[in-house]
Amino acid sequence: MRLVPVTPGSRARLRTSDATPPRNIPHDLDAATKPLLHDLKKLQEMLYAESERSLLIVLQGRDAAGKDGTVKHICGAFNPQGTQVTSFKVPAGEDAKHDYLWRIHRAVPAHGYVGVFNRSQYEDVLVARVHNLVPRAVWSKRYAQINEFERMLTENGVTIVKFFLHVSRAEQARRIRDRAHDPSKYWKISASDISERKYWQDYTLAYQDVLSRCSTPWAPWYVVPADDKDARNYFVAGVLVAVLQRMKLSYPAPDLKLVSRVKRLR
Repeated sequence: MRLVPVTPGSRARLRTSDATPPRNIPHDLDAATKPLLHDLKKLQEMLYAESERSLLIVLQGRDAAGKDGTVKHICGAFNPQGTQVTSFKVPAGEDAKHDYLWRIHRAVPAHGYVGVFNRSQYEDVLVARVHNLVPRAVWSKRYAQINEFERMLTENGVTIVKFFLHVSRAEQARRIRDRAHDPSKYWKISASDISERKYWQDYTLAYQDVLSRCSTPWAPWYVVPADDKDARNYFVAGVLVAVLQRMKLSYPAPDLKLVSRVKRLR
C-alpha cells in the first residue's frame, strides 16, 4: 500500500482518525519496510554516482510527531557521504538579516545528494502565522512565494517530496509523558512541548492551508499517519522509493579509454 499526495487545489482536512494507519497495511511492518530500505540504499547510490540531480525531503509535524525518528530510521538507509540533514531553528544572526528563504536556499542539496529538512520554509506560514510574528498581509503572500521557489528548484534538478507527519493530540501527549520517564529522552523535553498544545486548533488550520495551497505537481505533500511509528516508516519509505524510481536514475556510462587503460594495469 502506498500513500497518495494531497491533490493540488483540494481542501485538505486533518482529522484525528487520519493519524491512525489504515487497516489494510502489512501485518509485519518491519518485514515490509526492510526491502524498501534496501531499495533506497541502491537508488541513492545511483543518484550520487549520476551527480546530475538531487532529492530534497521535507519533514514537518507537530512536536513529538516523529521527525527525528524518521530521519534516523528512514534516512539511516542512505550513505552519509551523500546525505545532508538540516534542522531549522528560530532564525538568528546572519539568517535573521535576510529574507526568510535565504537560509533555506543555502541548505538545498547539491546535485548527487539527498537533503533532508527537519522543519523548513513552512515554519514561516505556521509559527509565524499562529503566533502573529508577522502581519497577515506578509505571511499570506508566502504560500505563492514558496510554490514558486520550489518550482524554480525542480526546474533546476531538485526533486522535492514533502511529508506532514500527522500525530493525534492524545498520542502526542503520551509521547511527551514517555519522555519524562526515559532518562535517554529527558533532553528532548522543552517548555514549548506543553505551551504549544494551547494552539492545537490554530496549528491544525495553518497546516490545512499549507497542504491545500502548497501541494503542487512539482512538490507534492503527503500526509503520513504517524501515531504508529512502524507504519510511519513504512509509508515514508514507500513514497521515497517510488519517487526515486520515477527519476529513472542510472549509473554513468563508462569512460572506455579509461577502462582500457585500467585493463592494462599489471
